[in-house]
Amino acid sequence: MANGNGNGAARRKGDAPEDQDAINLAADWSDISQGLRKDLGHQLYSQWIKPIQLGGIDPETGVLDLYLPTEFSANWVNDRFADRLTLAWKIARSEIRSVKIQVHPGRQKLADLPVGDGRRPANDGLDIGSMLAGAGTIGQSGFTSSVGLDQSLTLAAFVTGETNILGYNAAQRMAAVETPQFSPLYLKAATGQGKTHLLHAIGHQYLASHPRARIFYCSAERFMVEFVQALKSNQTIEFKARLRSFDLLLVDDIQFIIGKASAQEELLYTIDALLAEGKRLVFAADRAPQALDGVEPRLLSRLSMGLVADIAPADIELRKKILESKLTRFAPLNVPEDVIDFLARTITRNVRELVGGLNKLIAYAQLTGQVVSLQLAEEQLTDILSANRRRITIDEIQRTVCQFYRIDRSEMSSKRRARAVVRPRQVAMYLSKCLTPRSYPEIGRKFGGRDHSTVIHAVRLIEDLRERDADMDGDVRSLLRQLES
Repeated sequence: MANGNGNGAARRKGDAPEDQDAINLAADWSDISQGLRKDLGHQLYSQWIKPIQLGGIDPETGVLDLYLPTEFSANWVNDRFADRLTLAWKIARSEIRSVKIQVHPGRQKLADLPVGDGRRPANDGLDIGSMLAGAGTIGQSGFTSSVGLDQSLTLAAFVTGETNILGYNAAQRMAAVETPQFSPLYLKAATGQGKTHLLHAIGHQYLASHPRARIFYCSAERFMVEFVQALKSNQTIEFKARLRSFDLLLVDDIQFIIGKASAQEELLYTIDALLAEGKRLVFAADRAPQALDGVEPRLLSRLSMGLVADIAPADIELRKKILESKLTRFAPLNVPEDVIDFLARTITRNVRELVGGLNKLIAYAQLTGQVVSLQLAEEQLTDILSANRRRITIDEIQRTVCQFYRIDRSEMSSKRRARAVVRPRQVAMYLSKCLTPRSYPEIGRKFGGRDHSTVIHAVRLIEDLRERDADMDGDVRSLLRQLES
């Protein structure tokens, strides 16, 4: 029995197809999926959510099976929508504790099917669903220009700040019509800071300026898997010819190629061949080339011979900008400024978690009809918040401020009124209110037993100065980066 979306009917383990519970489950899925359609828009919904088929609920664990036709789509949905799907199902049915997103057991994984046997799509290149090209064919493969790159990950959607502007500008140059002055481009960033976004964005932008270009995007891990498969099936010549025919090569998570001698050698030869023909190459990793242990010296030299662009963790100002940019998707839903400020100050590990926290909060509010508030954020994001919360103490703030302004630590509690002492003390009070959960009276006691009204005055004064005085704003930004790093 199918629901209104064309997805397979769900049934509990051991139940008959006509079981009323299965009908109810399908009805619940219809409601949930339509809500997701409104949230995500037609394109994302049609591509990723609509193909989901319902499995059964395990009565012992409360796990609901959700099936997708390919490993790539299952992984993609699991990475981006697992929390949202779990929350929606928990609200719809109390017996569901979590969801399990996987490839339908009745289907073979695409990676297990050889290219050209009539079953595996010919445009499924080295990475499942991640081979791109403009027009024309390569060997037996015909390529399309839309597969593999996430349509939402564009340069226009990339929010910039002081910590990532180098990577953004380098990505623009790499994708421009003019030949870049550097190649390869190596994007170095910790998990969730935007390097994969820039890889996809380069692909989109390059296609816009080179409509007939052949573009290839994959992870280093998939590169190795496919290379080993080519060796086993005696298709290395075809593998090499196909790989070296591209105009733009995008390889993510290059750190995972460590220690694989044969794959490293093939990648080295590919880089040399593409560079010799003036092709463009972009690599991304969570560490600098020099920190890649087990990499063959010649390959290390190639990876670092162009531009190495470091994307530092987003500072608080950039985290706020990112959250505000995402809110446009949820208009006219109102998210108070204090909630945005709270999320930006609390979820600091990476941008992916930050956006995930916002999505989870808004999804919960929409599905339950509640108003987005600071209390709701604290209640529903406990796991994310606890994982990110590094307790910054007032003592740590005072010590850092004193070092920054080169004053003695005792001045934080002294009665001196000299401007050179008062202003740093006020900055420390402001940071204490921003970065710790302490109340105004508690902060006052840590600053020589001052009254809470003195702390309130200091906080408001520094807030005002940041708006009017670029030097003061620069000082506070610098101190925030030091304290949050």
